[in-house]
Amino acid sequence: MRAARLIKMVLLLQARPSMTGAELARELEVSERTVTRDAAALSEAGVPVYADRGRAGGYRLIGGYRTRLTGLGRAEAEALFLSGVPSALREMGLADAASAARLKVSAALLPELRDASQSVAQRFHLDAPGWWQEPQTPELLPPLADAVWDDRWITVRYRRRDTEVERDLEPYGLVLKAGVWYLAARAEGDFRVYRVDRFVSVEPGGTRFGRVEEFDLPAFWEERAAQFARSILRERAVVRLTPDGARQLPYVTDRTAGEEALRAAAEPDGQGRITVTLPVESHEVAFAQLLALGPEAEVLEPPELRERFAEAARRTAELYR
Repeated sequence: MRAARLIKMVLLLQARPSMTGAELARELEVSERTVTRDAAALSEAGVPVYADRGRAGGYRLIGGYRTRLTGLGRAEAEALFLSGVPSALREMGLADAASAARLKVSAALLPELRDASQSVAQRFHLDAPGWWQEPQTPELLPPLADAVWDDRWITVRYRRRDTEVERDLEPYGLVLKAGVWYLAARAEGDFRVYRVDRFVSVEPGGTRFGRVEEFDLPAFWEERAAQFARSILRERAVVRLTPDGARQLPYVTDRTAGEEALRAAAEPDGQGRITVTLPVESHEVAFAQLLALGPEAEVLEPPELRERFAEAARRTAELYR
């Protein structure tokens, strides 16, 4: 978007005494001709961009020009980066801060760019919860969010199966996955994941902790999510699939497991069917998932699962006789 590019151009020139057209073009990922047009547009809008001609020339801001965000505070600036997830802001108690931040940023933009936030909001929206789920906001999410922002130790009580355990945690980050909040925290030197709705109490400590600089929340979550997905697929089912059944398999089972099973399958038989060994959470779950494929799938193993499908087929035939 041009508005974002113009802002970035001003910020780049604020950070450096001068930049050549080629340097700006590389940073902005546009042509040098576009840089020239953007510089002219900024100049016409009152931003003092000056172009030095010649071999050693370039672009610079004159008169000590600086953009100003009219009192943007730390909490508001941090909330601004989450403004594309309005439900998450509300749940963490940051909706008002984000609203104030957007107003202050709008006031600092060039007049022709002040509709940028509205323009983006009408084109991109993230709806995090899954379908047919009524999202529940965990009661203790706001104090956890405060501790994450502040890098502050917390003492928590956490439900684990039928018991409650107490832990001292370094809260590193919050993740919203399909409408469920998770806390990534460090306990006794190890990074772990906790479901926020299982916290019974959260007590902020009096001291802050030093973050491990190498910790990368998106990478950590991707790795743990993959580990979790693999850990719950403990059983196996051998299934013969028609071409239609093979196409549908990733949509009725765990997508990654289904696609890997299809890639590992042998060549189709004389009827065009393939046999796959599918990792599943349990035979109960496999029955519910594979039933959706109807006659496009034949369960071969284990015997008890095959018999359950045979019984379901007999009962269905009775209904439609």
